[in-house]
Amino acid sequence: MSAMKKYKDLVEELRSYEGLASMFAEAAAGIDAAGDSEAIEAARVAHLGRKSKLSQLLRSIPELPNEEKPVVGKYGNKARAALEQALADRKKEIEGVQLEHRLATEQVDITLPGEPFPRGHLHIINQTLWEIEDIFAGLGYRIAEGPEVESDYYNFTALNTPEGHPARSSHDTFFVDGKEDVLLRTHTSPVQIRLMEKEEPPIYAIMPGRVYRRDSDATHTPMFHQIEGLAIDEHITMADLKGTLETFMRAIFGADRVIRLRPHFFPFTEPSVEMDVSCMICGGAGCRSCKNSGWLEILGAGMVDPNVFGFVDYDPDLVQGFAFGMGVERIAMLKHGMTDLRMFYDNDLRFIKQF
Repeated sequence: MSAMKKYKDLVEELRSYEGLASMFAEAAAGIDAAGDSEAIEAARVAHLGRKSKLSQLLRSIPELPNEEKPVVGKYGNKARAALEQALADRKKEIEGVQLEHRLATEQVDITLPGEPFPRGHLHIINQTLWEIEDIFAGLGYRIAEGPEVESDYYNFTALNTPEGHPARSSHDTFFVDGKEDVLLRTHTSPVQIRLMEKEEPPIYAIMPGRVYRRDSDATHTPMFHQIEGLAIDEHITMADLKGTLETFMRAIFGADRVIRLRPHFFPFTEPSVEMDVSCMICGGAGCRSCKNSGWLEILGAGMVDPNVFGFVDYDPDLVQGFAFGMGVERIAMLKHGMTDLRMFYDNDLRFIKQF
């Protein structure tokens, strides 16, 4: 229905003031004649814009004689409201016609494949973690887990590191306010104590998880991932430890890798060793990455100290064992030739997508 027919009663009212009826008729005709979105906008500007006849008339009300002001105000605003509604109705009609035309003419081939949705993948840390777990699972080890918020007893004391022991200084961590003996664990070794408290030997298990220390630089972050291993049985020796770690290193870094053990100190193992692996970049010849030594430091290990067995009621005359621990980020850095551990946590997709 045209705007003039729809608002014929209003047109009669507008005749109360000279010119309003003709303005409305002109504007209504312009709106009815609009055939597309651009024409509708042009009609709006021409008949309802700031420079339109109706807008200028309404702005001139203060200058009109007093007897004309209420008439023009009343019927002028009625006319404007009616034209705005007519404009909205006409716009809706045009959009409906355009939609019908598109539905009639456009075709969609529903057999075409849809737009591919980008898929994520495991973070390089998780990939490395799972790879390490798979290797030890193949060696007969199971996975054991424990709480990240630990007590001083499990994190230090039961691991032969009593209060005041100098080894605690290298494990500076985060304590819970108001609870001096509750902290974020500095290693996954507490899981070993909890496991030995619950089970009798033999035990062959690895302990992966997040750990925390107050370190932050190119090779340390306040939160990192660690995997420790524990083997408790009869007649366990350093030879078993070396064979296990050599098998692991060749599986993770390549069959041509060579390892060496160096004497070291850890409060919960005796004797203790640091293990190096031959540099995968220079093959042991010496380069910048290995500081021309041909070796890369990789992890710490040793035979479980008999004092630790005392905390879990194991008889050190009947069973022996070894333990080892490594940083997952350290393994990933060496495997992929990285120099800054913080890149793992920058969330830069340019880096993450490489793995």
